[in-house]
Amino acid sequence: MATSATSGTTRQPARLSELAPGLTAAFVREALHRAIHGIGPLPPAAKAADKQLREQKGNVDKAIHEVIENHVRYAGAQGFLTNLGGLATMAFTVPTNITGLALVECRMVAGIAHLRGYDLTDPRVKNAVLVCLLGEESVFDLVKDQKLPAPPMALATAPAHDPWLDQVVCAEVASDLVTKIAGKRLAGTAGRRIPFVGGFIGAGADGYATWRIGRYADRELLPLARR
Repeated sequence: MATSATSGTTRQPARLSELAPGLTAAFVREALHRAIHGIGPLPPAAKAADKQLREQKGNVDKAIHEVIENHVRYAGAQGFLTNLGGLATMAFTVPTNITGLALVECRMVAGIAHLRGYDLTDPRVKNAVLVCLLGEESVFDLVKDQKLPAPPMALATAPAHDPWLDQVVCAEVASDLVTKIAGKRLAGTAGRRIPFVGGFIGAGADGYATWRIGRYADRELLPLARR
């Protein structure tokens, strides 16, 4: 019985991987680059975070709270739009959903890191931002299994950058994104037969996942002296 459940779970991400063939380590790194440097109407993560800091009159904790809340709304909006069509449009919306969620979550965590005094041009910090996307439980398991050397803050403040870690981190995040979307699609299969309901399922799932990651990054990335 356990074997059947496992194989079913395994097949679902595999199908989603086929729907999003570009979801590779390079894709994750590009999402982070666009989040940090800005894309389209979205300004760079640090610039957006500094705006929140000004609005909160220099209160870093309040600014971080606003950064999280804003990105939860962004995640919910893209989750709603990319799940409106239900099962019939899955082939078109899965890649968009994954891309949107990766960009929003990278931008949120990068903004938090910036406000806490981390240098977003530092490759160690970039890896720490990406590892935050995995969530606290997954990071704990990966460190325990020695698949990651340390949690995000330790990576960000490591004595030296390990280039080998770049590929490992990106691969883990890419896999996690596929699994995350697969779980959401599987849980909402019945609702997705009614397109409008699928939009609400997507909005709630993506918004909640982004909120959890934001809270984790807030706890994990302790303040450094701001440059």
